[in-house]
Amino acid sequence: MDALNKIANILMADDDDDDFLLVKTALKASDLPHTLHHVCDGEKLMDYLFRKEPFTDTKQYPFPTIILLDLNMPKKDGREALAEIKSHEELCRIPIVVLSTSNNKDDIFKCYKLGVNSYIRKPTDYKHLVSIFQAFKQYWFEVVELPED
Repeated sequence: MDALNKIANILMADDDDDDFLLVKTALKASDLPHTLHHVCDGEKLMDYLFRKEPFTDTKQYPFPTIILLDLNMPKKDGREALAEIKSHEELCRIPIVVLSTSNNKDDIFKCYKLGVNSYIRKPTDYKHLVSIFQAFKQYWFEVVELPED
C-alpha cells in the first residue's frame, strides 16, 4: 500500500479513552493519511469485524487495514480476540499490532503464538509514542505490502 495514495483504516481496540486520545494525536503527528476507529472491548471489536449492529455501515466503519489491539479489555480480552481473528479465514489477513503496557514475557510469547504481527509496549511519554508511530507509518505503509480489501 502506498501511504501517499491511500488512507489507512486503523481500528483500535482499547478500553482506556486516554490511551486512545494519545494514539489519535500521535498518529496525526506521524502524517499518516488515516481514519481511526475505536472500540472499547473485544466483543465490540468482533462486532465491528463481523458487521454487526451498530457497525453495519461500511462507509462509516470501513474494513480495517490494520488493528491496534490492547490485551487487557473487558468482556473479551485482546488475547481471545486475537485468537478468534487469526483463526477466521477472511479476518486472519488483517495485520494486528498489540499495543500494551505489559512487558510480560508470557504475554508476548502467547501473542506471537496466536499470530500477532507485532507487539509494541506502550511508552510512558508522548514523544516516544510519536516516534513509534512514525516508524509504524514507515514500516506498515511504506515498506511492506498489505493485502488489498
